[in-house]
Amino acid sequence: MTPQEPLHEMRPTTRFTDRAGDYAKYRPTYPAQAIDAILDGLDPRGGTSQPPIVAADVGAGTGISARLLAERGLHVIAVEPNDAMRAAAEPHALIEWRAGTAEATGLDDASVDLVLCAQSYHWFEPAAACREFARILRPGGRLALVWNDGDETDPVARGYYDLVREASDGAGPTSHQAAAKNPTFALPFDPARVRRLRFRNEQRLDEASLIGRAMSASYVPKSGPRADRLIEGLRALHARHAGADGRVALVYEVLVYLCEP
Repeated sequence: MTPQEPLHEMRPTTRFTDRAGDYAKYRPTYPAQAIDAILDGLDPRGGTSQPPIVAADVGAGTGISARLLAERGLHVIAVEPNDAMRAAAEPHALIEWRAGTAEATGLDDASVDLVLCAQSYHWFEPAAACREFARILRPGGRLALVWNDGDETDPVARGYYDLVREASDGAGPTSHQAAAKNPTFALPFDPARVRRLRFRNEQRLDEASLIGRAMSASYVPKSGPRADRLIEGLRALHARHAGADGRVALVYEVLVYLCEP
């Protein structure tokens, strides 16, 4: 993997197959304030409660963000190409799972009010994905991109990402963090009209969960000398910073981008 290689060309639909279990168990959720912002003012039916707002969670993974939307009463179509990730998802009555990609969701024209890409947009080819999102959005609909981006002003996050960069030759987290801080929008989404919001998130992790969080990243080796050094480093990081409850706080800056076509 090299930092120059486009992420959407690096097997995005299959590379998480052996990470699905770790992803479901150890990836962070998103704060309520971020979900509030994504949904704020999004009521294309003028305040009526029926039918519910329909959201497409694209690159839904194991359903972390889809569940947050469903808990707010939205009907969620979770679009995820990886069979193992879909299989690891916890069922929810308001979530409908579909096999599909960002560039070809398989959804009908003008069929959703919200397209959400949570921790996934960097894996998409922007021009094709944005065309597809505009096609499936209803008039008045919204595109929302969200990332949990490590806040490396915090010593635990800085130590964690230093170790992960070393284990992955730097390319993985460097490319992902750059994409989260400056995502590429394509027509009909106008970058000049994008609203950018920031929130704080914190994930409290015991030693096993800190290691599991690292192993959920597709660019981190799961075995071999680099994996061994990573695990040793994470154990030392945990030992230095763990509180009385035996956990460390991994701090994130939550980046939210909102745009209408």
